[in-house]
Amino acid sequence: MRHAAHRIDTATPASRDRAVDALRAFAISGVVLGHWLVTALVARDGQLHTASPLQHMPQLAPVSWLFQTLAVFFLVGGHVATRSLATARDRGDPYRSWLRARLTRLLRPVAALLCLWAVTATALLLTGTPLATVETLVKLALSPLWFLLVLVALTAATPLLARLSPLWPLAVVLHVDLLRFGLHLGPSWLGWLNLPAGWLVPYTLGAAWTRGELDSRRAARVLLLGGTAATALLIACAGYPASMVGVPGARISNLDPPTLAAVTFGLAQCGLALLLRDRLRRAMARPLLWAAVALVNLSAMTIYLWHQTAMMATTVTGLPAGRLPGLHTSPDSLGWVAYRLAWLPVFALVLVVCWAAFRHLEQGPRRPRHRTSHVVSRHVPRAKNQRSA
Repeated sequence: MRHAAHRIDTATPASRDRAVDALRAFAISGVVLGHWLVTALVARDGQLHTASPLQHMPQLAPVSWLFQTLAVFFLVGGHVATRSLATARDRGDPYRSWLRARLTRLLRPVAALLCLWAVTATALLLTGTPLATVETLVKLALSPLWFLLVLVALTAATPLLARLSPLWPLAVVLHVDLLRFGLHLGPSWLGWLNLPAGWLVPYTLGAAWTRGELDSRRAARVLLLGGTAATALLIACAGYPASMVGVPGARISNLDPPTLAAVTFGLAQCGLALLLRDRLRRAMARPLLWAAVALVNLSAMTIYLWHQTAMMATTVTGLPAGRLPGLHTSPDSLGWVAYRLAWLPVFALVLVVCWAAFRHLEQGPRRPRHRTSHVVSRHVPRAKNQRSA
């Protein structure tokens, strides 16, 4: 293992900013662990129903602050996309070729997920599985796709967004929430304007990072402290929920669609991520840590798309053994949390199986020679210097 890690480390271009990869790996890991911890499939009356420990134990809402890391992913996505677009323009590559190369890596794994679940849903229905259970499973399996659709749209619009100030989409979210929650005006669909606008904020922050506007620690501190203060005020004084993920039955969800509180929370996360860049670069100088981060980045979409399937496969496979605590029981006590933590290694093992089966769709065809060098250097384009990479 140490030898393989050393090979990956030495094959990595010196110009590559390893902090970018570390932040992406952290964001993906946070989403996966968050879903595994706050999503429960309860076996009741011969059917599976979704539930959440946050629904029964609202005091656990701060846990969502640790694992709702999508803003960091969009920050890194905006940074990498705008930088790679600039590199493509310098080479003279047309926009169409640049976009096709980026979207192919994103969309290939989706086709496999859709095909497998189409077959699975059909088989479940034909074998007499209750329709409500099939709907629950399919909804959970395909829920990661909403994020991918937003990311695809923002990636396609990168030439238009490369110079956009984050203040513009932030203003849209502010006014939409003012109309929805402050004045109780506007149609019911108005809130969905926040879906693109809310994630545009960290995405355009990533573009500002590429332009060098966020290199100072002062800018990162302003984002961290300002975002934290604004989020605290919105939760304490404006009635926004403390949980940064959706809670079944709640009147307001901070993510469905994104609210102003979710966006300001994301600003704080982005500020913290930018503050940690130097420490992450030093940490990633360790070959074993860097090899782990590089492998996660190579399969980021595969891990993201299949993590819910891994959890559901474990849950359904365990049904013949009865209602197993932490797997099929109601998430209404700290005992359930303890049992769920014990199930996480099993979920991870099943996810490794999914990764082994489908990672080739994301990584593309194998290279006959110098495979390690190509694998390590392909995920993030080279940069002119380490700070901007």
